[in-house]
Amino acid sequence: MQREQLSVFDMFKIGIGPSSSHTLGPWRAAQQFVQVLEQGGALTLVTEIKILLYGSLAKTGSGHGTDIAILLGLSGDDPVTFAVDEVVPKTHQIKISHKLILNGKQEIEFDTDDDLLFLFNESLPYHPNAVTFQAFLNNGKAISETYYSIGGGFVVKEGGQSRGKAEVDLPFPIDTAGDLLHWCIKTGLKISEVVMENEHAWRGEQETRSGVLNIFNAMAACMYRGSHTSGKLPGGLNVERRAANLNKRLIGNNTYTNFDEWVVAIRQTGNSFSNILDWVSCFALAVNEENASFGRVVTAPTNGAAGVIPAVLQYYLVFCDGYSEKRIIQFLLTASEIGCIFKKGATISAAMGGCQAEIGVSSAMAAAALTECLGGSQRQVMMAAEIAMEHHLGLTCDPIGGLVQVPCIERNTMGAIKAITASQLALQTNPDNAKVSLDAVVRTMWQTAQDMNSKYKETADGGLAINIPLSLPEC
Repeated sequence: MQREQLSVFDMFKIGIGPSSSHTLGPWRAAQQFVQVLEQGGALTLVTEIKILLYGSLAKTGSGHGTDIAILLGLSGDDPVTFAVDEVVPKTHQIKISHKLILNGKQEIEFDTDDDLLFLFNESLPYHPNAVTFQAFLNNGKAISETYYSIGGGFVVKEGGQSRGKAEVDLPFPIDTAGDLLHWCIKTGLKISEVVMENEHAWRGEQETRSGVLNIFNAMAACMYRGSHTSGKLPGGLNVERRAANLNKRLIGNNTYTNFDEWVVAIRQTGNSFSNILDWVSCFALAVNEENASFGRVVTAPTNGAAGVIPAVLQYYLVFCDGYSEKRIIQFLLTASEIGCIFKKGATISAAMGGCQAEIGVSSAMAAAALTECLGGSQRQVMMAAEIAMEHHLGLTCDPIGGLVQVPCIERNTMGAIKAITASQLALQTNPDNAKVSLDAVVRTMWQTAQDMNSKYKETADGGLAINIPLSLPEC
């Protein structure tokens, strides 16, 4: 059986919020479709485009910015480089002008009401997040392709595979936590070192290190911006941003002008338990408030859970004196492998597994990474991941208004705090006495996902989404 090969850069992708499965994935799918048209010589023949959204993409697509992402993807814009301040203005212009320029080259008439259809009562069998693109040509022919956004920004074309890197011979092939532990015991390597050896199969070590630091810089920039931006989040819930006010209250009279100086200033606020809790919450809130505002974030492993890993990493950098490139790389490599194990053995898509698949996985990733960086053994690292997920099992995805705001933003603070607690528990425990293995909790999470009612899987058909009127103020 062909093993799925995943890299650290599969788990961590730079993109634009608010959702990896409902924004980044459809954006990538739209890009792929216009590339098909271009490469097949059909782009200049297109006179009309229709987009059909199914299942969860239809039900919560508006709140997640799926329509916006698709318009930008069809336009040829890239989520890694596109200016976040231009997201809303450009898509607004497309909607009012009724003009869409495919891949920046072929202008067509386009009416979002008629040409971008939300099929709320229709689903396709492979995955709840499905989108079909139809291009009609001036020669009477048509081209149609269907894509599935399967979580974390991963996209699979119907009848094909997820587009990505070439298959390689990995020195340490890993599908399960048992596989990972086997290689760690056999080689004596730390988890991050095993991951780095596998990354060598795709690229040189310096390229991997530079890429991981680029991921960190994107996380840091997002956290810093979110901690210094106030106001209300878009979407109609009128949710007030909290990170900036919290940062201002905590920082006191300390002054700073950039991220590094901010780290120093945070350290000067002290390390009391309540202060650390407030800061970890601030870090997580900042990232996901940016995510909710079409800001640039890193999927970790998804956008909805993008705040957990940066918050725990920032906790380590600030309060555990871990601010070095070596430690940052170690943290993110370790976290990525835990995310890969969950993706291979279960899911990282809330549309498939509820919020346990997003916040739960991100918390497990962060707990494992923190534990290795604090000196834990390989078994303790896996134990920390297991503890973190065990206490997210069954967590539903029930976004109010289909927006990645309530309860999503606060859940990142909870996931971060649980990750730190799980790490501390694992570091103080003999893993030989553990009753639940990481592989067992991965299986359990997947079984729970399959049993979970679809109304709790990112459809906004159940839970808080139907019990909190949109007109109520945030509490």
